[in-house]
Amino acid sequence: MRSVLGLYLGHQLHLLGTNEKPFVYGNFIASMDGRVALGRDEADSYIPEAMGSAEDIYLLQELEAQSDCIIVHGAYLRALAAGRLGNILKVGIDPDTRHLLDWRVHRGLKEQPDIVIVSSSLDFPTPQKSETSDQRVIVATGKRANSDRVKSLRSQGFDVWAEDEGRWVDGAPLVKRLGSAGYRSIYLLAGPRVLASMVYSDVLSRLYLTASHCLLGGSEFHTMFRGPTLPGLRRFRLESLFYQLPTEVAPGQFFTCFSREHLAANRKPN
Repeated sequence: MRSVLGLYLGHQLHLLGTNEKPFVYGNFIASMDGRVALGRDEADSYIPEAMGSAEDIYLLQELEAQSDCIIVHGAYLRALAAGRLGNILKVGIDPDTRHLLDWRVHRGLKEQPDIVIVSSSLDFPTPQKSETSDQRVIVATGKRANSDRVKSLRSQGFDVWAEDEGRWVDGAPLVKRLGSAGYRSIYLLAGPRVLASMVYSDVLSRLYLTASHCLLGGSEFHTMFRGPTLPGLRRFRLESLFYQLPTEVAPGQFFTCFSREHLAANRKPN
């Protein structure tokens, strides 16, 4: 039986993007009935502990280890402060994952990826400077964001990008500016709304999906994608699939990897 150690590191994601076209990839875990989290809204959403596994959490960090920057959202920072979610702002902070820091450094990456916080309300607890001293923190928002909050964040030393005309951040302009700032591999660790923005803009290159072999049910839940129907079909090609057997405490899981597939204009689907 193969260990998950190195399962995603071999994908060499840090080499797949350029400044002109950054490589954007995301990661989700979902139950068989499509739940990625339970709860009425993002403020109180949570991932049931029984749905995940130590292997899934470890693979999340293998993906993070290959990024120039990670994208999170304000709801995550609020959940982190409330103790509902673990800290994913740094990679390799535990003894079992310390080797990922060496992996990054040996491949010319800085020790920690930078952090991009996407938020329309700017209502989130800011990361402590002492905890992110080796990481650049960028806050991406819209031009209609609260001006006092923008000034406050800038006075604390955070870079605030407020370019989009509304309050929300569109995926394509953000990715373009990140590429111009030198980021070639961008790891999406935000929620369904941010994923939808990337998909609508068609800048998502790859999606990693852990399919947990369980049913959650419930009437208050979140799915991987939020928003209106897409204007056209978004096709993805299965790149890899790894089956993890169930244990007494965790269900079986599929670790899957899908790449965006663009059909040629003169090619018809089978």
